[in-house]
This record gives sequence, structure tokens and C-alpha cells, in this order.
Amino acid sequence: MTPNAAATTCRDGRADPVPSWLLQGDPAIRWQALRDLLPATPQEVAAEQARVARAGWGRQLLRLQSRDGRWAEGLYTPKWTSTTYTLLLLRALGLNAASRQAKVGTLLLLDAGLYRDNGINFWLPRRRESETCVTAMVLGIASRFAADDSRIEKLASHLFEQQMSDGGWNCRRPRGATHSSLHTTILALEGLLEYEAAGGRQREQSCRAREQGHEFLFRHRMFRSHRSGTVIDGAMTRFSFPPQWHYDVLRGLDYLQAARAQRDPRLEESIELVRKRRTAEGRWLLQNVYRGKYHFAMEAAGQPSRWNTLRALRVLRWWEG
Repeated sequence: MTPNAAATTCRDGRADPVPSWLLQGDPAIRWQALRDLLPATPQEVAAEQARVARAGWGRQLLRLQSRDGRWAEGLYTPKWTSTTYTLLLLRALGLNAASRQAKVGTLLLLDAGLYRDNGINFWLPRRRESETCVTAMVLGIASRFAADDSRIEKLASHLFEQQMSDGGWNCRRPRGATHSSLHTTILALEGLLEYEAAGGRQREQSCRAREQGHEFLFRHRMFRSHRSGTVIDGAMTRFSFPPQWHYDVLRGLDYLQAARAQRDPRLEESIELVRKRRTAEGRWLLQNVYRGKYHFAMEAAGQPSRWNTLRALRVLRWWEG
């Protein structure tokens, strides 16, 4: 499929250039645009997804893996170039689940991190309990790249145990937190969704846990305090990619569309926020880049972002039915 063949039509009859613009991007953008936004066959989508490992950002990341299977000589640090964060990004790019390189890196995370409480703990002996955010990240990574490893079930069980009474999760719960965090909650929801897609044995329990997590998001209208109605953190209204461990409204909505969640009326304000961020050219900007070292820059802050445009368009398509 050529970019010109993918053009759609605006309501006023003009050709919409945004689909063609998306198809001029990296294979990671192209295959998801074909799958989610454009009329393409499964064969066309699969062929483009296969290119993630051979060209563009995916190939660059795979070439940076060391002989011992790690990236940046670390499992969780340095941010954002360590093994955990690189595999998190490769998962987002859509690297084939059968990737041998990704599996080697994933097994290192499980070998070094699985703790007696069934979570991930890279910080022994300083820390005596697993870290829920990191456990959720590794669950999502392992479900994609090492789905045949039985230890995945332990990670899922740990997340079930760590879910709080309000329906969400908070990595600070062992230190006394009594209310869930949007940051930890989105990581848990994404990890569990990947776990279910991989055929996890505790799928029914995972679905129930995610439904409770959805209610937590709805009750907070995706970015507001459920008590005062004030914005929890202004950064949550700025769209970033890659989001790393951070939550923002677009990330939350993109998860909900991937999960085919109910279109709850309490999402209307966040949907309107996405609509308002669309430029006159029909694109969305990269509004924020988190501080830290990156392997390379995929996009420039303040400029039109194919990642944000792709995600925003599929969110709106899901919302509008």
C-alpha cells in the first residue's frame, strides 16, 4: 500500500493528508496506522510489522543490545536506556513477539528480578519488597516476548495482591500510601492486558482487576481529584512519547481503546482535551519529553508527532464508534 493510496476524505470533500503523513514515518508507525486507521489487509499489516526489526527505530534499538543481552549495561537503570525501558519501547513499537533478542533481554529481567513475593525487585538488600510499577512493566514485557515462561503467572498474582480497595494500584503502598496512583495504575492495566492477550491462565481474575481499574480512571475523569475536582498534575494533560513510567491523558485513553473498554460519560472531558489539541493541519504535537538520556530522539518536542497523532486518532475513532 502506497501513501497516496491511503488518503482519506475530509467532511468538506478534500483529501486528508494525515494518513499519508503517518505512512511516511517509521515502520512502527506505519503498521499501526494500517491496522487501526486505514483499509489494509491482515497480510499488509503483518508485512509492515515485520519490518520493525529490520529498519528504522526497531533496528537501531536491537543493534544497541550488548552480547550479554542487556542494554546500557543495566537492568532498570540508567533511565531511559536500560534493558527494562528499551524492551518497554520495543513492545510499543510492535517488535515481533518471537524476537530472539527481546526474549534474551526479558529472561535477564526475570532471572535477576523475580523475588519471593512474586514481584520484581532489582534492589536487594536495600529494598525488602518488590516494586509494583516495575513488576507491571516486566509483566507486560514478558507477556509479549517470553509468554511461555511460567514465572509470568507469579507476576500477575503479585499485581492482583497489590490492587487497592479503590480499584487502582500505588507503588508506594508498602510505605503507607492509602490511595492509588494514576502512574502505577496505568502500568498495571497495560501489563495485565498484555498478559491476557498472551493467554495468561488467570485471565478471568485479570479481567475483573482491570474493570476495577477502569472505574478508578473514570472516577478521576482521567486527570482530576475525585474529591476536589482539581487537576492532579498539569503534566498529565501534556502528551508524551515515550511516556516511560508516567501517566498522561492520551496514554490512559489509548489503553482504554486498546482494551475496548466501555465509553463512559465521565471520559467526555478528557476526549474533548484530545480534540482541542489537534492542530489546524490535523496533527498533534509532542508536548513533552521526560528528562534523561535516550538512545536517540524519535521526534522533537514542540513539533508534530506521528506517535501522538496515531494514538489520538485511534482514540477518537474508538470513542466515536
